[in-house]
Amino acid sequence: MTAALSGRVVLVTGGASGIGAEVCRRSAAAGASVVVADIAEDRAGALAAEVGGRAVVMDVTSEESVTAAVDRAEEIAGPIDVLVTSAGITQPPLPPEELDQSMWDKVLDVDLRGTWLCAVAVGRRMALRGSGNIVTIASIAGMRSMPLHSYTPAKAAVIAMTADLATEWGRSGVRVNSVSPGYTLTPLLQEQIDNGQRDPANLVEASVLGRMVRTEEVADAVCFLASDAASAITGANIPVDAGWLIAPSWRTYRGVPDKR
Repeated sequence: MTAALSGRVVLVTGGASGIGAEVCRRSAAAGASVVVADIAEDRAGALAAEVGGRAVVMDVTSEESVTAAVDRAEEIAGPIDVLVTSAGITQPPLPPEELDQSMWDKVLDVDLRGTWLCAVAVGRRMALRGSGNIVTIASIAGMRSMPLHSYTPAKAAVIAMTADLATEWGRSGVRVNSVSPGYTLTPLLQEQIDNGQRDPANLVEASVLGRMVRTEEVADAVCFLASDAASAITGANIPVDAGWLIAPSWRTYRGVPDKR
């Protein structure tokens, strides 16, 4: 990867694991000074040491924690040029009447409210400085109907919120975009596959490319949006899904064609 983010400070929430960890690695490879923000202090510190960056402890559901972590990040690394909001949780696919209200609330609290708190805490500073990039991590779940009755509304709202913030801060020099990963082979998904909770054949068959997404592919899309190569892109939502979104309508005909 080229040094497309050379000299920039990149703060990644949920940066100690999964997609967030890969964003930290790819950002560092692109020349950025990385700040790993995560509620898991030990893992954040280990990942920061791996990429030659810094770590801050952040609970994205707490406004006080977010503000303190952003203050600390700018104290130790300098003004934040790029924010990536990767902190998030998911839920089991349950019918509405079986989905505990506390779980519904928790998913919205982390995935939506947490994204909002982080975007506002950093974005207001970027707007006053006249430059900056925010990349939110949404999901293809926010673009289609799924039996995930808290996760899908949360991610749909993140996509809408991204467009709102892009418009709000655009003339202040701040670009805001989202990336919507498809079924990505994170350690969490691999664990679910190993435990028999997910059938990888179903996930593969549902995509046009006939495979799942790799974490580095999502991270590369994030780094592209954060770079000058995407200088005219704002308010966009970029699916990185191996063609999952476009496959279903073909099932009513002959399905996705086999390899020629």
